[in-house]
Amino acid sequence: MIGKTRGVALDVQHITKEFKLPHESQNSLKGRLINFNKRGYEIQRVLDDISFTVYKGDFIGIVGRNGSGKSTLLKIISEIYTPNGGHVDVHGKLTPFIELGVGFNPELSGRDNVFLNGALLGFSRSEIEERYDDIVAFSELERFMDQKLKNYSSGMQVRLAFSIAIQADTDILVLDEVLAVGDEAFQRKCFEYFKELKRNGKTVVLVTHDMASVKKFCNRAILIEKSKLVLDGTPDEVANRYTLSNLEVKPKQQKKEDDDRPRPEITLEALSKTVLSNEDELKIKLTYTVHEDVPVGFGISVIDEVTNRASSVIDDGYVDDDFAPAVTSTKKGTYSYTYTLPLTGFNDRNFEITAALFRKTKNGELVPYAFTGEKQILHFVIRNQKRGDNGLLTRKGTWQPN
Repeated sequence: MIGKTRGVALDVQHITKEFKLPHESQNSLKGRLINFNKRGYEIQRVLDDISFTVYKGDFIGIVGRNGSGKSTLLKIISEIYTPNGGHVDVHGKLTPFIELGVGFNPELSGRDNVFLNGALLGFSRSEIEERYDDIVAFSELERFMDQKLKNYSSGMQVRLAFSIAIQADTDILVLDEVLAVGDEAFQRKCFEYFKELKRNGKTVVLVTHDMASVKKFCNRAILIEKSKLVLDGTPDEVANRYTLSNLEVKPKQQKKEDDDRPRPEITLEALSKTVLSNEDELKIKLTYTVHEDVPVGFGISVIDEVTNRASSVIDDGYVDDDFAPAVTSTKKGTYSYTYTLPLTGFNDRNFEITAALFRKTKNGELVPYAFTGEKQILHFVIRNQKRGDNGLLTRKGTWQPN
């Protein structure tokens, strides 16, 4: 009820979107005549009866796996696509940041592309001239503005496009995966921009796979699975549901085999405090039990919850040349290892640790086990007031069998 007092920014009602997927093309007259009564396509329903309301000042996250329909929904909201059913009511000026850099000309300089892209966003030349210095300063590309765009790296092009796009004066921003823009230093600037949007009460619709950003910026989130809206709730509720759905290991090619295979147990136990300083060591204990005589290896992910990047998917001592888990056991039984990660020089940091177990098939392929119960997750926080330059991604820990 509180949201309704702020007024409605977006009203999405019963949106359905379908695409035709062609089976094969008929390039000859004979082929077309022979297959005249055969339907050469199938209907794919990308969005199925999606409804939600965004109130003014909301910072709402839309999450879901690849192919769930998130980007299609944003394009319908932005009037790029027309829905097959339902409608979207927009109250205010809406600016989509969906495909940054659309309309860039690689043969023109960075300077010329600023004016070209700005015109596509609706700016007059005088408006771009007023904003030009701010655009260049934010992109940090001062030395490259007279070079042709084709000589820019892909990261530089996206940085320039983002720096132009954020100049738009709008009521509603629609953002698709823009949190992946640029390197880590530039991402911090983007985070500050989103903090400013939130402080200014702008209405933002954000599609992202970064659950840390959902929790940090959004006051609400929705989860789309298999073209349907399955959860509309708090950022924590939606992020946790999304994370758990991604941790479920259900590969189609091994489902039947795993259904008949005895499933192992795996646990993670914190041996250190949850809140640590950079003078501490992070210690955890991993224990797993397997019920069959097969070669088994384990992997660990140490995920920075700000950048959503892994420090080490499988750590030193248990990694072969192909970055696959080395075999740690071949007989059924229970095995235990302690992991120690020195935190000297780390910044303030929130991170999570997850573990996975892999078995080696007869042909030498490593496949993940399906687990009994939920995947184990531990959360830790580093608190360092000095804020050094080193981050989570710079170091790895060591393993010690128990």
